[in-house]
Amino acid sequence: MQDQTPSSPLLPTRGGRRQGAGRPKGDSQLFAFRAGGELAQYINMHDNKSQFVVNCIETVRRQEASGDDAAALRSVGRAIPATRLSSVHLPLFDVRVVAGFPIPLDSDEAAQRIDLLKMLCPNPEATYLIRVEGESMRDADIHTGDILVVDKSNRQPTPRQVAMCELDGEYTVKYVEKTSEGFRLIPANTDYPAIEVGPGNRFSVWGVVTYVIHSPRH
Repeated sequence: MQDQTPSSPLLPTRGGRRQGAGRPKGDSQLFAFRAGGELAQYINMHDNKSQFVVNCIETVRRQEASGDDAAALRSVGRAIPATRLSSVHLPLFDVRVVAGFPIPLDSDEAAQRIDLLKMLCPNPEATYLIRVEGESMRDADIHTGDILVVDKSNRQPTPRQVAMCELDGEYTVKYVEKTSEGFRLIPANTDYPAIEVGPGNRFSVWGVVTYVIHSPRH
């Protein structure tokens, strides 16, 4: 006798894909890149290379979100935190050198050892070294390729101090002059105009330049 009972919609049926079955789709992606030279050697030092790269990127992302990322200064040049530098001790001869008779400086006993990093960066936790790109501060003897030592703990530059400034998300190196309506960013090169900063601009002094490092000009 043939069963005439209709099948119930509550009874499980075979075949088809079950709802919720399988591995859920995520938002992760696979990236591949090449790294050469010292960078490749440094990455190879870590057992979990993928996790190391992810951690580095995540660190940069957090720094960018906090506004303290040196990479945000890419419009000016490459920036390196002073805390990433190693101390260098050099001999210092505390004598006056004049354009007259020569003075012997070949005796180590007459020299004292100094920490070059501490001399240039007395506040390393708030100091960055920034390689400059551009000639807007040429007459202040700041040229492309020079290295600026910038102290972020000082955000009140005098009119004679060179400052690293943030203006509407971009960075620039200028003199800062207070005006009745805001500020004026003054270059040290007549080929560049001064920049007027008003209430509608987002402006802050990022730090003050304490030293400029460059080779002797020829």
